[in-house]
Amino acid sequence: MGVSQTARDIESFCADAAAIIASAPVDLLVGGKWTGATGGNRFDVADPSNGLTIASVADGAVADAIRAIDAAEASATMWRQTPSRRRSDMLMCCHQLMLDRAEWLAQLISLENGKALPDARAEVTYAAEFFRWYAEEGVRTLGDIGHAPGGANRILVQYQPIGIAVLVTPWNFPAAMATRKIAPALAAGCTCVLKPAAETPLTALAIGAILVEAGLPEGALNIVTTTAAGPVVSAMLHDNRVRKLSFTGSTAVGRILLREAANRVISCSMELGGNAPFIVFDDADLDDAVAGAMVAKMRNGGEACTAANRFYVQRGIYDAFVRRLTQEMSSLSVGPGLQATTQLGPLITATAVEKVDRLLKDAVARGARIETGGKPRPGEGFFYPPTVLADVSPDSDIAKEEIFGPVAAVTPFDTEDEAVRLANDTEYGLISYVYSSDLRRALRVAERIESGMVGVNRGLVSDPAAPFGGMKQSGLGREGGHHGLLEYLQPKYIATNW
Repeated sequence: MGVSQTARDIESFCADAAAIIASAPVDLLVGGKWTGATGGNRFDVADPSNGLTIASVADGAVADAIRAIDAAEASATMWRQTPSRRRSDMLMCCHQLMLDRAEWLAQLISLENGKALPDARAEVTYAAEFFRWYAEEGVRTLGDIGHAPGGANRILVQYQPIGIAVLVTPWNFPAAMATRKIAPALAAGCTCVLKPAAETPLTALAIGAILVEAGLPEGALNIVTTTAAGPVVSAMLHDNRVRKLSFTGSTAVGRILLREAANRVISCSMELGGNAPFIVFDDADLDDAVAGAMVAKMRNGGEACTAANRFYVQRGIYDAFVRRLTQEMSSLSVGPGLQATTQLGPLITATAVEKVDRLLKDAVARGARIETGGKPRPGEGFFYPPTVLADVSPDSDIAKEEIFGPVAAVTPFDTEDEAVRLANDTEYGLISYVYSSDLRRALRVAERIESGMVGVNRGLVSDPAAPFGGMKQSGLGREGGHHGLLEYLQPKYIATNW
């Protein structure tokens, strides 16, 4: 009896996965050494396109987290005293090494995260750029000098590294979320401990290997992979040597970490949940608006905090927009991330599929109309098809919660004031999008919307040179730009005369 097609597919998958992972570390990085976890515990990492295990990774415990803090402390004085130009050179080397390994990193991301290769390749380029940006920015923190207005003394202000930083990253952009924190922390002269998401630890460990290859001193960056995120992060936050927490994740978890950090008054940067409105006025260029909507909605398959969550379209263009968006969404090719023709990969877990489907069913029960998609794809893997919902009630759960999936929920509006009211009717305020050919109106609306970032006639705003962050329940502080470097520095005022 011959071997079944399914068996051959699994055999081929295992061979491809093994080849990609062969060069990826699977242990903790502590004090410059790759080491197993205390007790030898490990956990499996799976490909969301089929649920098959692709690697076994060290499962760190509280003791490993404290070891990592020990290592960060041991290198702290040396790293903060390292001239900024030498730190810059090391980060620039990391930028080049990431580009040299771009295709391998993209395949690794696609394998453990599920995202389509074009998305993964774009992420690698974006992630590498944080190393270059902070290599350049880290040498420009020069301080200030001035006179006290009353003439009593001169005012000197220096910027010093804040201290050991704990960096907690999510699974949806495993490379970019890591470099967006690591690069400014190291550029500022801080040593750090990275705790990546258990769903996607391989990419973070691969970036750690690149930093080691670039010559980063032992202990300047430590990586603890773990399935016990709560106890491990809590232990670090209660260590009196830790002075900084940078977290990207849900608002619910962010609130817990803020309470923990408050016990020791630790400085916190929080990039939390979003519920992005995408406003299209009658006078918008329809082609541009639909193209922007596809980027804002479908980047990373909708599993992004910046993803357009609520589409508000003025009635004069509403039907045409829904029709065009439905055409674009229904034409996307769905499949495993590593498949060459794939434009939309799987969601990260079965739980993610269940959440998207729950939100969709609630919207339909409240009067929404399915234009395309609308049901989980049967078979292996965690797939949900590109979906468009029209006439979505603002009272629907899908208008209040992050979808984190490939579903566009569209609602009509009549006036500018109504659009602004709908956009602001949320506890979140990370990002918003506005499309109009009237620049005065677009900018006026952008100023009225309560969000930390606004894309005006653009579906993509993320840029290492720009301050990324939100207001309200979407977080504290900023990442990217010069602002991102300042999160890891503290000003010291010196009063003197001469």
